[in-house]
Amino acid sequence: MSSIRAAEVLAALSLTTDLATGMPFGKGLATCLVATHLAERIGLPDAERRAVFHAALLAALGCTGRASENAESYVDDIAFQRACHVLDPGDSTVFTAQLRRFGNWSPAAQSALRNRFVAQVRAGAPQALRSSSEIVRTLGSRLGLPDAAVRALTEVEERWDGLGAPNQLRGEAISLTGRILHVAEQAVLALDGIGAEPATVPRVDRSVAHEGNGHRADEAGRDPARPGPGTVASRRNAVLDELRRRAGGHLDPDLVAVCDAEPIRAVLDVPDLLAAVLAAEPGPPATLPFAELDRPGHALAMVVDLKGRYLLGHSAHVAGLADAAATRMGVPADDRAALRAAALLHDLGRAAVPSTVWDRGGPLGPLDWKRVRLHSYWTERILRRCPGLADLADLAAGHHERLDGSGYPRGEQDASAGARLLAAADVFAARTEARPYRRAARPEEAAAHLGAEVAAGRLDGDACAAVIAAAADHTDLAGHGLSVTEIDVLRLSARGRCGREIAAELLLPERTVTNHLTALRAKTGHRTRAGAAVFAMSHHLLPG
Repeated sequence: MSSIRAAEVLAALSLTTDLATGMPFGKGLATCLVATHLAERIGLPDAERRAVFHAALLAALGCTGRASENAESYVDDIAFQRACHVLDPGDSTVFTAQLRRFGNWSPAAQSALRNRFVAQVRAGAPQALRSSSEIVRTLGSRLGLPDAAVRALTEVEERWDGLGAPNQLRGEAISLTGRILHVAEQAVLALDGIGAEPATVPRVDRSVAHEGNGHRADEAGRDPARPGPGTVASRRNAVLDELRRRAGGHLDPDLVAVCDAEPIRAVLDVPDLLAAVLAAEPGPPATLPFAELDRPGHALAMVVDLKGRYLLGHSAHVAGLADAAATRMGVPADDRAALRAAALLHDLGRAAVPSTVWDRGGPLGPLDWKRVRLHSYWTERILRRCPGLADLADLAAGHHERLDGSGYPRGEQDASAGARLLAAADVFAARTEARPYRRAARPEEAAAHLGAEVAAGRLDGDACAAVIAAAADHTDLAGHGLSVTEIDVLRLSARGRCGREIAAELLLPERTVTNHLTALRAKTGHRTRAGAAVFAMSHHLLPG
């Protein structure tokens, strides 16, 4: 494959954020389609419709920025985000009912979770949402998004009535692109019935619909491109009722007034959402050479690596090792490009697993292990859903397969040469990175572990030898303008350590650490943990 539609790469990211926010698989695609139709209906020119298209497709781009914090506070960051998507503080009756259900994903702690949420909203919601804004601004340029789309993505939590965050923008102070996105997203949420009943994490359903065009059923067993329970007309009416209820509060009333059944029909009446989204892209379709997938690929990798404090930079680490090892083994350039892309995307499925699991310092229970083992399945599902990335699906999802059949998700033994390299690179990278339950292994310790895996018949000897040699040749990249101590402080800050904890770990006076943190904010332009993490990953300073 020589090139790929840029929109397909963004679609893969959109599907990833659906998983991270507990939304039906394809919710972002549906939002994009409704928003683009609405923008066309009100007569926006191509450039503005293009901004709407991108903003709606990636409405949840910053969703993993506080995944660890949300999991720590609310047990399950995915269920928390799903609940927050439909909260309406502008309607006291509805909001009271929503708060009554809030936290029902953890019945024993529900009252405490609800009280904590109310207190945190009053005290710090704007600050919390700045993490998302910093991520959006950094990754927007890497993804090639129009400036108007980036602005709209920083406004996803704002409201027409000024009760939103982080800046309490009101009315037309919110960009038109942002207001269109708000209407489209609430239409899709209402269409799927989200918020109409207690929030739950989507169920995993491996059923497949419409195999002929590659379209799969969503977690509830429905094809999100086709009507579910109830008639098409009744579902349209329910959506319009919900939009009208929110008009003048959450949503721009003038946009709601023109949002009739047509854009809703656009979602209900298509056999394949992704094909419809690609056909609706305004202007000439943007493409990029497959060999240049690195830049957007790194953006997708960073979004998913933010799911855990100790996962930061893992995907790029694996990609670098796999690519260097492939070079040493004389792998052709096209195959290396595919391997590197698969390595960057191999952990997209982590988004479907609550961050509580990734950040846990102790052993995992059976249910959590089942969730962990499913992340490879979700990676495959995301990539296979996007035709331009489908050829990477088996390679990317096979990084936990083993030659003796003991791996997952399928227990396959006949791995390709690329899959063997990716598996070896993933194991070496993971061993040399710290985890909440262990320190990072030294390179020689990781090499010994790979040797034991080869002796046991689980990993390929040639692939492991190439990865170990590639790791020994690794050199740090410059260009970040930071001192060695600043890098150490940045890494710990990105993992959520406070100044006192950083001082204790680095054996520095707390005042010195405070000065370094102040300097880092000035040098990096980021004030949040997520922003610091994205900066560090962008400059290959994590893991470390």
